[in-house]
Amino acid sequence: MGLTILVGGQYGSEGKGKISGYIAKEFQMAIRTGGPNAGHSLEYGGKIYAMRSVPCAFVNPSCLLGIGAGAVMDLEVLKREIEMTSLTPNRLIIDPHVGMIERKHKLAEEELGKRIGSTMEGVGAAMSDRVLRKEDFKLAKDYPELQKYLGDVAGKANDVIDAGGNVFLEGTQGFGLSLYTGPFPFTTSRDTAPAAFCSEAGLSPRLVDQIIMVIRTFPIRVGGNSGPMKREITWEDIEKRRGEEIDNREKITTVTKRLRRVAEFDFDEIARAAKIMRPTQIAVNFIDYINIRDHGRKKFVDLSEESKEFISKVEKATGTPVTLIGTGPTNDDIIDLRKKNI
Repeated sequence: MGLTILVGGQYGSEGKGKISGYIAKEFQMAIRTGGPNAGHSLEYGGKIYAMRSVPCAFVNPSCLLGIGAGAVMDLEVLKREIEMTSLTPNRLIIDPHVGMIERKHKLAEEELGKRIGSTMEGVGAAMSDRVLRKEDFKLAKDYPELQKYLGDVAGKANDVIDAGGNVFLEGTQGFGLSLYTGPFPFTTSRDTAPAAFCSEAGLSPRLVDQIIMVIRTFPIRVGGNSGPMKREITWEDIEKRRGEEIDNREKITTVTKRLRRVAEFDFDEIARAAKIMRPTQIAVNFIDYINIRDHGRKKFVDLSEESKEFISKVEKATGTPVTLIGTGPTNDDIIDLRKKNI
């Protein structure tokens, strides 16, 4: 019993929402930090959800949801997500110290959109105001409409673990976007490693039981001048190899709605991410991009030899077992190698 952390191994959009939704049933509490510049999408109950503040574990009705103190939030985004998921105050806890994004923060980032492909959601500007301890920087506790949701997220999570329960920490973005280890200045405004997520949620690294690193078969970056990508290709290149067109929804980023840049898989890049973040298991999404015949497969033995070879190479490069394989868009399109019926 303890803490499981989900992290991205590339440049974000690895399918963390899908994996989060799939494993949500295993936890009593789930926490998200980060900000609304990172959208996690999952297809559940015939509907597509794009979550930017609320954890994707909302799909588990018995899972308590938290937004950690290190997060920043856009009030309107949060309101939409609460309404969309029908959350009540007994299911969602927001730490009083969560930072709040205002219109001035978004305006302050307009130049970043042109210079480094920023999502311009105001996250970096808000965090800057917080670091500078500006007196007019607002926290969740300053908003009357949030009072009924406020609570000690870190304290509750520690209580759950101390009582023998499992807590899930849903990390955002990806290793290649880290402010510290990514290709500065083409990074996000925070670190994206497991220790950083622990810090933002108020949880000790000693509690960590599992670290799941999510990757995709063809890494992406947000469109525009968003930074270096080795061996960049086009979506048409992938479709020709795959033998079938890719749904446009998978080519567009959740937050900015821009066409994603895409590249060949880089084993050296993944090896470095694993060396620094030390995952205990790896989830691979979009395996059906390698071979369309693998779309919707439920067992590893039924995968094509190309996909099996790819999984083997990932495990060799990272020294880490691949335990979850995404074969399609829904929560059910997963091969779970943690189970015996593989």
